[in-house]
Amino acid sequence: MSDLKSKFLEVYSVLKSELLNDPAFDFTDDSRLWVERMLDYNVPGGKLNRGLSVIDSFKLLKEGKEPTDEEIFLACVLGWCIEWLQAYFLVLDDIMDSSHTRRGQPCWFRLPKVGMIAVNDGLILRNHIPRILKKHFKGKPYYVDLLDLFNEVEFQTASGQMIDLITTLVGEKDLSKYSLPLHHRIVQYKTAYYSFYLPVACALVMSGENLDNHVDVKNILVEMGTYFQVQDDYLDCFGDPKFIGKIGTDIEDFKCSWLVVKALELANDEQKKLLHENYGKEDPECVAKVKKLYETLNLQDVFGEYERQSHGKLIKAIEGHSNKAVQFVLKSSLEKIYQRQK
Repeated sequence: MSDLKSKFLEVYSVLKSELLNDPAFDFTDDSRLWVERMLDYNVPGGKLNRGLSVIDSFKLLKEGKEPTDEEIFLACVLGWCIEWLQAYFLVLDDIMDSSHTRRGQPCWFRLPKVGMIAVNDGLILRNHIPRILKKHFKGKPYYVDLLDLFNEVEFQTASGQMIDLITTLVGEKDLSKYSLPLHHRIVQYKTAYYSFYLPVACALVMSGENLDNHVDVKNILVEMGTYFQVQDDYLDCFGDPKFIGKIGTDIEDFKCSWLVVKALELANDEQKKLLHENYGKEDPECVAKVKKLYETLNLQDVFGEYERQSHGKLIKAIEGHSNKAVQFVLKSSLEKIYQRQK
């Protein structure tokens, strides 16, 4: 795996160099330095799971046939397009959420001299994606399919973010709006499409597949993405910040988190009152009261049960798929996240 990761990181350097010498823009020394620093800070710093998943999935779809060097390179390029998309979302998301840390370091907009320039940096990150696709895929028969795929998934993600943001409008904090169907809807659009469906869809398109024939694969991956986000919601509260690289703020941010939705389902009237009074407040005492209530309601065990059931349902759905190679791809995606701690 480390071999694949180092190969993947080599491709990042190639793409970065191409973008810093893009003939469509006449760079000054300052602007080139800015973009390089911005890319290095925001793009390659995560776990790279989404990007590496494209290569893993493509290899599994080859069913034992060794991919060519060019195929591996192109799979890496598509993997990086997803990492670029992720970086663009995160840079803007951190501004919207007034976050402090990301991946164990200060958010990009928090750096001296960056501030709101980060908004434009987000746009630059987003605009790099079609530049990369054009440079490396223009002659391929599936070029337009890739453009369509990225455009569609970006639209779905931004729309999911919108539902999330308008649900948590300050001054209109109303916990009674929160429910499992709403949580599922936000997660499906905001996280699942780009984190789980997109990497596998890229591998399928590169393998010459028509995505219209793989709606069932999309559905399974969207469910997997939902399960992943529930884990994320859980770790936001119960995970170790040193381990997960960020300090959870879902309670302060009044997020429609799986934990609060579950708490509302399980709480008695007095406990609901406590939630309504303390959820979404910056005050550390209020946050502590909410966390204490989560523990009283035994949400750790409720989550453990949810995790077991989700895993079982996903395995059953995957094994019902007729294509063995696709089954391997889906199982591989699931095993990477089952019972993760960060």
